[in-house]
Amino acid sequence: MAIHKRSAKYGRYTGGPDPLAPPVDLAEALDAVAEDVMAGYSPRHALQEFLRRGGRNRDGLDDLAGRVQERRRDLLGRHRLDGTLDEVKKLLDTAVLEERKQLARDAMMDNTDRAFREMQLQNLPSSTAAAVNELASYDWQSGTAREAYDRIKDLLGREVLEQRFAGMKQALESATDEDREAVNAMLRDLNELLGKHRRGEDTEADFQEFMAAHGQYFPENPQSVEELVDALAQRAAAAQRLLQSMSPEQRDELMRLSAQAFGSPELMAQLSELDASLQALRPGEDWTGSERFEGQEGLGLGDGTGVLQDIAEPRRTV
Repeated sequence: MAIHKRSAKYGRYTGGPDPLAPPVDLAEALDAVAEDVMAGYSPRHALQEFLRRGGRNRDGLDDLAGRVQERRRDLLGRHRLDGTLDEVKKLLDTAVLEERKQLARDAMMDNTDRAFREMQLQNLPSSTAAAVNELASYDWQSGTAREAYDRIKDLLGREVLEQRFAGMKQALESATDEDREAVNAMLRDLNELLGKHRRGEDTEADFQEFMAAHGQYFPENPQSVEELVDALAQRAAAAQRLLQSMSPEQRDELMRLSAQAFGSPELMAQLSELDASLQALRPGEDWTGSERFEGQEGLGLGDGTGVLQDIAEPRRTV
């Protein structure tokens, strides 16, 4: 399965900021700022007040913050964060059940071997992560069971990538080994580019070469290394806040499960290097915050990261 660049598509306008809305009424803005200055405010403070209040036909930052808070309450009250753990547990249960069925009906199997395998399955740890890791070297007799177990590694790989690159979970569904190697190559090149950027050694040609090779992974279409870092850091910071929002038990389970992502320890090493570079390049992002999810709908790692990115506090800068 190859990942291709997205082509432009047009359809009916379905909401969001009006792309044809008139620009800010400069006369209105100047009048409002001048009025506040005459009342004793500094020009900078007066401009901040205008942006906070908004104009006759344009919402201000207070309105934006209010909508963000309303959406925050809705999403936090509707969801919980164990969606990925639930999916993994269901796949694990399916694998174990199908393997037990195969052991019971295989009349040609040596009885000692059968008993040993049944004991392995019977004595699996109660922890999902520990059970998945313990079965990493198990020689599955059931093809259906092996397929379910391999889907765990595939799911985890797509979820941890979705945390850093929106859309990756769907794009890598039914991916081949070549597709996964292409992602690893992108991560290696990305870490090399960001490493050079941290040291001040990168050039515009480095960025253009990277985008020419891997631009299909970045629908944001960044036009510079700085824009690329901005997009990646916002997503990565949301991923960190997601982990901080989990219970210690959930966080521990997911961190241990991540070792099985695509069955490739290299993937997690590349992502750890990426996170370290982004935190160094964008220390002002919220890397330590958390939220309290209190709903019943389970969210996976990627979807949960998207939610936290969506409800991030708007930045108030002038």
